[in-house]
Amino acid sequence: MDTEVNPEHPVSGASVPKRPAPRLPGREPELSRLTSLFPVALGGTAASAVLVGEFGMGKSATLHATAALAADAGFTVAIATGSRLESHLSGGVARQLAGALDEPGTPRPPGTDLCGPAGESEALDLFFRIVREATERGPLFLGIDNVHLADAWSMRCLAYIRHRVLDLPVLIILTSLIGHPPHREVALLEMAGCTPATITLNGLGDAGAAEILGLAPGELATACREATGGNPYLLQALRPRLLPGADPYELGSSLIGQVLHTRMQEFPDAPAILQAAAILGEDAGFDLLAQLAGVDELDALQAIDTMVRLHVLNNSNAPTLTYPFVRNSVLRDMPKTTRAVNHARAAKLLSETGAPAERVAAHLLEATSIRIPWGVDVLRLSARNAVFSGRPELAARHLRRALEERLTSGRRVAVLLQLAHAEFQVDPPAAAQRVREAVDSIGNRDTAAFIASAMLLSLCGGQDARLAISAAGQIAARLDAGGPDAVWPLLCMTYLAEAGSRLGPPPEFRDFEEQPAPLTDPAAQRSRSALLALDAVRSGESAKEAVGHFADAMTGNDGELFEQHYFFTLATAVLADEPAHVDRLCRVLDVEREPWDVHVPHGALPTLARGIALQASGDLQRASVHFESLLRRFDERGGTTTCPVGVLCAAKLVECWVDLGRFEAATSLLDRMDFVASQGLFTHTYLLYARGRLRVATGYTRFGFEDLLSCGRRLAHHGMRFPGFVPWRAHAARAALALAQADDAARLAEEDMTASTRWGAARPLGTALTTMGLVREDDEAERALNKAITTLRASPARLQLATALTELGTLQARHGQSEKAIETLRQAVELSEHCGARPLARRAAEELRSARRALTPAKDNEHGLTRQENRIAVMAAQGLTNREIATALHLTRRTVELHLSGAYRKLGIPGRAELGGALAKSQRGG
Repeated sequence: MDTEVNPEHPVSGASVPKRPAPRLPGREPELSRLTSLFPVALGGTAASAVLVGEFGMGKSATLHATAALAADAGFTVAIATGSRLESHLSGGVARQLAGALDEPGTPRPPGTDLCGPAGESEALDLFFRIVREATERGPLFLGIDNVHLADAWSMRCLAYIRHRVLDLPVLIILTSLIGHPPHREVALLEMAGCTPATITLNGLGDAGAAEILGLAPGELATACREATGGNPYLLQALRPRLLPGADPYELGSSLIGQVLHTRMQEFPDAPAILQAAAILGEDAGFDLLAQLAGVDELDALQAIDTMVRLHVLNNSNAPTLTYPFVRNSVLRDMPKTTRAVNHARAAKLLSETGAPAERVAAHLLEATSIRIPWGVDVLRLSARNAVFSGRPELAARHLRRALEERLTSGRRVAVLLQLAHAEFQVDPPAAAQRVREAVDSIGNRDTAAFIASAMLLSLCGGQDARLAISAAGQIAARLDAGGPDAVWPLLCMTYLAEAGSRLGPPPEFRDFEEQPAPLTDPAAQRSRSALLALDAVRSGESAKEAVGHFADAMTGNDGELFEQHYFFTLATAVLADEPAHVDRLCRVLDVEREPWDVHVPHGALPTLARGIALQASGDLQRASVHFESLLRRFDERGGTTTCPVGVLCAAKLVECWVDLGRFEAATSLLDRMDFVASQGLFTHTYLLYARGRLRVATGYTRFGFEDLLSCGRRLAHHGMRFPGFVPWRAHAARAALALAQADDAARLAEEDMTASTRWGAARPLGTALTTMGLVREDDEAERALNKAITTLRASPARLQLATALTELGTLQARHGQSEKAIETLRQAVELSEHCGARPLARRAAEELRSARRALTPAKDNEHGLTRQENRIAVMAAQGLTNREIATALHLTRRTVELHLSGAYRKLGIPGRAELGGALAKSQRGG
């Protein structure tokens, strides 16, 4: 909206531009509203407007641009400006206007002046007369910039003429700082004359901000607009600082901070509140602002109220500074020492209020030159949370700040190792150097061993685990001179981490077992028992031996070994059928402190152990409740797909849902999981097992079979011979039978039987015997299933018992032992329903109905032959051999023989030769 000045209507007043109106990006709507008042005043009726806005929003520029347009439209323009330094000079603004309106050479009556108050009435009349005489020469534009800073007498002059110019061609435009307290006795509207149009200047939009900055519209321009609130003055100050790569939210100008600090001087306590608000940032609250500023609460409240009205502070429960650029500018205006001390005080105040560690640590980072010993723990906790949330760079900053404090040897080792973990994710060589620094800083043997063990426990796996193992190994080598008791616990934990993180066979236990002297420390003895238990589990030789060693390892209250992912998984797999040991394990794991691994919620391990024990006992509903509630907590921490414990929980829940018949839920959960082969042994293996079971259950038998075989290959590659970790062979054998691969099924059943017999626990042995009953024939099958039932009745494995009963009842019915089958299947239905295993319960119920139908005599014979006996007898009478009948009806020859024997007895005949005639006589109506 650029226009040239019309020479026929000169613009009066020294502050009025003598050139075309400047372009004001983004202010077209406001200029349009102001120029819409021109026709009113040109028509002989006074009009007025009040232009308000916060500091730097462009009030003066908008006023002058309007004045230039008014001059073009034929107005005589007079502009006066209020000034903070002149507000005490009586009549200053009025004189500016009068001087612009007086015609050159016009004499004034003696003794008249605009200063007042002597001759007050005459002075006011003089001012009005000057205005009226100016209107006689043409329409008049009166602009008063920063009217809130005008002196009292000038304000009274403006108020005096307001009713006296209503019928004159006068346009009055006032600009004022928004929310500025009224000056003395005259209010803003009293000076504006008739009812004014009030126009508020708000921040510019993206397009206007981009134009001021000389940028193309886009993300950078938007960020700059957000950092400054679209304030034109702040945008102009930001522009020269906007270097390549700069973050607009981090930029500020010390000059802007100085100006703002100076402007707050006229309001009591406002400068102190301004400084406190800049220090606190998003932590600003009324109490903290008052305490940090050192201001009485009532005085602080008044200062905050004033600053909110001025738009210096946001009008919220947390009265922060309005824009990031303003906050940064105030901070840059502070001396570094002042700023550091204030941040240290802010950190202390926040800590005392129980603020999150991240917020306290943010201030500790800025208090670089101040010693704050208590802040080390806060910085470490915040760093831990930062790593957990995927911000290792921030974690490293916190830990480097912690290293600036005076630390004991043990604390320095702990901080250095934690820093190594954070740096490892962004700079592995630097992390290795930190580990070496930590080893060189060791001063206390016990502390160093504890710290290294904690580091091993805090990492999920993968490359992080490799770093922890390397660090622990270096520390162990440094501590080795202290004897076996000093280094053994750390060696034990290192061994567990090494075994659990490898995809191949673990290291040899004998490398750790060979000690120059016997272990005497109870904790070392317990850790040795833990390794012996692990060795027994991996070898698969003796369940009794493994359980005994686990029990020895749980005799103390130090449960860190059981918190190691690898060890916890195997321990729960072994102890699931041992209720007393499960209770002991949960007590050991139920500690007050937070778990070492940030992804693991507090109480997760005992909850998961309980769920696994419930699942093992066949209580599927309660087990699923444990798993589901725990999985939600893992989801909140982002650990479901990454943390081994979270993955184990998800896999156990899928397995549970498969048995419950909740296939859609199981599929949905598995779709979220990461099946990358580089995951740890147990995470990926258990996922494969769970997916294999789901695929077989939902008809994708071939794919499920391959998953189960892959699961077995991974276990074999890792040297795991324990058959109870995942009973993959039993389910793979069933899938092989469904795929008509009888030889594969028989081989898997034999392997499972061998491994389970060697291990000796009831559950895997009963499961293996059930599988043998599926692949064997006739009497062998029945003997295997009966033995499976006997074995499983002595264990808590009710679901496996229900499965064995179902298979035995089905076999009995197929062999013509319907009475036995009905009783067996009735137990199977009752037990499977009690477990909540709906698919198994449906199958057992269907077999039970078939067995009951088989006992019902066929309707077309009078000798009471069952339907199956009648069918087989008819086929035999037609000349088919027993083998042919068995093949046609998918029965064994032994079953055919049993049915024929029953038919001979009921028909009263000695054998097959008389069968045709006997059947003919038994036909009704024959």
